[in-house]
Amino acid sequence: MDDTLSELRKKEEEDLARIMASRRGLTYLDLSRITIDLDSLKILPEATARGHSMAVIQSVGKKLQVAVTNPERSGVSEVLENLKRNQYEIQLFLISPTSLEKALDKYKEIPRFEEIKAGIIEISGTKMASFETVSKSLAKLKEAVDIKTQEKTAKKASDTLELILAGALGVDASDIHIEPTEGGSKIRFRIDGVLQDLTTIPLPLYQLILSRIKLISEIKLNIHDKPQDGRFTVRVKEDIEVRTSILPGPYGESAVLRLLLPKTIAITFEALGIQPPLLKIIENELQKPNGMILNTGPTGSGKTTTLYGFLKKIASSAVKIITIEDPIEYHLPTLTQTQVDRSKGYDFSNGLRSILRQDPDIILVGEIRDLETAEIAMHAALTGHLVFSTLHTNDAAGTIPRLIDLGVKTNIISPALNLVIAQRLVRSLCKLCKKETAPPDKEKKIILKALEEMPPAYKRRGPTDMKSFKLWIAVGCGECNFTGFRGRIGIFESFLVDDEMERLIIKNPPQADIEAAAKRQGMLTMYQDGILKILDGLTSFEELNRVVSA
Repeated sequence: MDDTLSELRKKEEEDLARIMASRRGLTYLDLSRITIDLDSLKILPEATARGHSMAVIQSVGKKLQVAVTNPERSGVSEVLENLKRNQYEIQLFLISPTSLEKALDKYKEIPRFEEIKAGIIEISGTKMASFETVSKSLAKLKEAVDIKTQEKTAKKASDTLELILAGALGVDASDIHIEPTEGGSKIRFRIDGVLQDLTTIPLPLYQLILSRIKLISEIKLNIHDKPQDGRFTVRVKEDIEVRTSILPGPYGESAVLRLLLPKTIAITFEALGIQPPLLKIIENELQKPNGMILNTGPTGSGKTTTLYGFLKKIASSAVKIITIEDPIEYHLPTLTQTQVDRSKGYDFSNGLRSILRQDPDIILVGEIRDLETAEIAMHAALTGHLVFSTLHTNDAAGTIPRLIDLGVKTNIISPALNLVIAQRLVRSLCKLCKKETAPPDKEKKIILKALEEMPPAYKRRGPTDMKSFKLWIAVGCGECNFTGFRGRIGIFESFLVDDEMERLIIKNPPQADIEAAAKRQGMLTMYQDGILKILDGLTSFEELNRVVSA
């Protein structure tokens, strides 16, 4: 009965507004059937709109649609005249008081709308404090997200997304995966390089969250059959850049959000996990005025972090460092950073040509993908510049064949290259729960063999030398979300392009010959580096074998 009476009163109110509009020669509108444009609403301050019972509901250029409950109300004509003095053309509509309240309520949405327009999700200190109890534990976070999905508030989607983002930051996740299935949408976090399930959310909520991600990332909402990329910022105590990737699938669009955490590159050069003999070689190479240092490995192996560590080590007011990246992942105040924009013809090769006209001392090329970029970078290395770049190969020895496959001539590669590095990331054992254990016979044989073949500079002295050593295994506790691991550390292999290597490269050798020459030079392989880190209690045998093979 109450609902029926409410509907009757609303109908009477709208009928009265329709009659009053006809008497005044105005067009009547029911705003419950109209989309109110928040950009247009902002043209009038909220206090003015409330004080004069009016609102700007739509605009095209200088043409405004203005809705009023009573055009003869005191002050309304003055507001309209003021708008006209600002060159606005007014189209006036008459609405009911209920419609007006709908418009005025929209003012509450303007701050959130402004964040979307600016590509920002702001999580206030108060909200972060309320998330603090759940954001450090995946189990508690799952519980909180599951509770949030049961709510029926208008802000459920945005609040759930904020909770997921805060949780990802709390557990140091590098990526958030949102993957629709037939019965719901899975949420997974990549933590220390390994995906971990968080929860499954209903498909209607997934659609709302996906729309919000698209809006904030400036991705087209009406395209569902093509991949799209974007980015936005999460504003907490510090700004966190987020790269968005949308990919169509059989049950909907999959979204992956990569969190570019500033603390990732806060790591110092000395804390990268490089063994002391190799660290000394790299320090010497960083002092050279020209040549190229290439860092290789698959996506997500920490190449960019390592190169940024090198740049921070040598950055000073005496040198000019310019980077060209796709995209700029981390902003460093001591560098001049530029970003590839292929829509404007600014790719790696064109950008590199422009950089060379800027009189740089040191250049970072985000990635070598084609012959043109490789040749320009190497000519820069030959003409007085120190050049850093990355390349996708499985190991250090594979770098030379990969460059030759791109079409780079061997007589350019050998004099341009100074140092080649390959790396992976292995998870570090949790310091609070790792457990010491005696190695099984099979593992002991593998470790002893690796120690026997280790280059002289890396040979260990003392109890870990040959026969007597202990291993550590992952256990799991609340601090590491019961995975047994917390954080990651690099394993590396590297060789110098010395006289012997230079003469070999000229002959276009197979990869096996490059590797043999590197080992004669004293190269520690990534697997051997991992063995040393196992003996130091930094990682486990199982983790090393997960990442790299012997």
